[in-house]
Parts: sequence; structure tokens; C-alpha cells
Amino acid sequence: MKLSSIPQRFMLFFAVAALFVTVGQAFTVLPALDKKSVYDALRLAKLEPIEAQLALVQNSSDNEKQAFEGALLMRKSGLISGPAKKLSTFKEGKEKLEAAIGRDNDNTEFRFLRLLIQENAPNIVKYKKNLDEDKAMIIKGYKSLPAVVQSAIVTYSKTSKIISPDDFK
Repeated sequence: MKLSSIPQRFMLFFAVAALFVTVGQAFTVLPALDKKSVYDALRLAKLEPIEAQLALVQNSSDNEKQAFEGALLMRKSGLISGPAKKLSTFKEGKEKLEAAIGRDNDNTEFRFLRLLIQENAPNIVKYKKNLDEDKAMIIKGYKSLPAVVQSAIVTYSKTSKIISPDDFK
């Protein structure tokens, strides 16, 4: 073995090791959304669970994370202090949720998130124009939704003025 080939072998070893580390980081599996926990936080409307779910959603690998992040941010905006902070947080959430709906306009679950937020949004933010449209889509697509989402819709409908449990029988 030549002495000059030893550094080359080390260089090759480190290059291959660096490649494995890089590839491993690229394929790190991020957690999927726990929708039940997100819906529970939205329903409870308390800052701590909302922020906890926001952190989890933001680190999620789920394709739906932008819609959930948007809904959580808008819900959070009603729980924080300071009018400017409330408004900027609401607008940030609205942009995220509307962008997700824009990319997947037929997504019944995204429409439910928007209905939930719009029904409870203060009039000053002028975010109530899609209530009837979203209600119709939720009723139409309800049976095709996963059980956890159906449960969240029925639970919400018990206190809603827009949809009622009878809409889903």
C-alpha cells in the first residue's frame, strides 16, 4: 500500500459518508397530521392547544398542512392581544387557507375549515362570503370524508347556526 493512496481513501470514505448523511436528511420522515387533535384545538379555542397544534402542523409532512396552519392561525388571532397582531395573524392564516383551497377547490375538508372560521370570524374582518357555498359542499361531500373529519363536522354542527346535525343524516 502506497502512503499517498491513504489520504485518497480517507477522502473517498468521507465523501461517501457525507453523501449518506445528506441523503438521510433528505428522507427524514416528518409526522403526519393528527387531525383529531387539530379539530379539538380549534373547538376548544384556547391559546395553548392552538399554539401546540400549530407547531406540530408546521413540522408535518402532510400535503394539507397549509390549510390547517391557516385555520389555526385565524383561530389564534382571536385569542391573542393587540389589534395589529390580531389582524396580521388573521391575514396570514387567511392567505394560507385560501391558497390551499385555490389549489384544491373541491376539497370538502378545507371547505369545512373555512366555514368554521368564517362563521366565527368577527364582522370587522369581512370574511363571511363563502358560508352557503361551503355548507352545500360539506353536505354533498360529507360521506366521502374520513371518520375523524365526519366526527368533527357533526360535533361542530351541534353549535353552528349554519349547519346542523340533521344535514348529515
